[in-house]
Amino acid sequence: MALNPGMEVGTIGEYGNNPSTRENIMTHSLFDAVQIGDLHLKNRIAMAPMTRARAGESRIANDIMAEHYFQRASAGLLITEATVISRQGIGWIGSPGIYTKEMVAGWRKVTGRLQPTGTPIFLQLWHCGRASHSDFHDGELPVSASAVKIEGDGIHTPLGKKDYEAPRPMTGAEIKATVEDYRQAAINAREAGFSGIEVHSANGYLLNQFLDSKTNLRTDSYGGNLANKYRFLGEVLAAVLTVWPAHRVGVRLSPNGVFNDMGSADFREIYLYTIKELSKLKLGYVHIMDGLAFGFHQHGEPMTLAEFRAHYDGILIGNCGYSKEDAEKRLAEGVVDIAAFGRPFITNPDLVARLQNGHPLTSCDDMSRWYTPGPEGYIDYPTYNNK
Repeated sequence: MALNPGMEVGTIGEYGNNPSTRENIMTHSLFDAVQIGDLHLKNRIAMAPMTRARAGESRIANDIMAEHYFQRASAGLLITEATVISRQGIGWIGSPGIYTKEMVAGWRKVTGRLQPTGTPIFLQLWHCGRASHSDFHDGELPVSASAVKIEGDGIHTPLGKKDYEAPRPMTGAEIKATVEDYRQAAINAREAGFSGIEVHSANGYLLNQFLDSKTNLRTDSYGGNLANKYRFLGEVLAAVLTVWPAHRVGVRLSPNGVFNDMGSADFREIYLYTIKELSKLKLGYVHIMDGLAFGFHQHGEPMTLAEFRAHYDGILIGNCGYSKEDAEKRLAEGVVDIAAFGRPFITNPDLVARLQNGHPLTSCDDMSRWYTPGPEGYIDYPTYNNK
């Protein structure tokens, strides 16, 4: 079969899911280029989104954040830490936002620093939902799909560590307003110079709370059947797709996740429905927390990337605890097109070079400075050649 110019760098979506076709166009290496629409990625390594709490009380991206991303620009794709779309979305101390002009200007420092590297950077859009506390909201309860409290050992708030609270169910009007918040955040991300956006619908945050039956007990048009549980995510995507072309939009899912007290018995039905709906949108990518790397789901065998690949022929990013060997295996199997690395990128800003050259990785066991203010534990990790 003759290859057209897009195929030698591993363009996936337009060629369907026929195994023999995919085998011919896959390059099966972390260090080969890949195309997402009109974006050229120099390798198949993404830096996963990781909250690092360096934006301070202002929630405005700053110079050390620009340095942090710049240091890791050897990745084919950078995905930012989760970034709140509104004041109501807040649930972490020191996490950045994208809902004011000042926040847009702060993020422009980051994208401007990266522009000479040619590395695309996507902004992850976030609303914490019930994974928050009234201390963040002037005494008002956090919101969610339903009044289902997180069972856990508490949350760090501006006033200290507190027990989780039962959230307030969102009204229909609030859902519509939040969809508009996502649309405006998408506009702000474009104005801030990002290459695209990733809609965070994973890890027990707001959109995930609407998808999963454990947290969605609603009886209106946003609850009950699978279509209704998907509706909020679908409306958010429809809104941001009025701002960005589809290939500049990604979605993150955690079908097997139990973080933030998630986990529904019907998770397989929910996420198979979701991936089929996402397939219709021809998005830039779907970013999936890999069950085989993450561990077994509390309700049974985890979903595999192969299950998602069977229903999605666009770009899939796999993530969660990968070694180089894990990532290469998934690429070789054709179940992912890009592998995302999280914690190893924290302590190894030159992770791509280390993986490519077989250099040992700096351990990421010491997390004591990962969420502290300032540069320590953030931009002071040496490269292999400077140790």
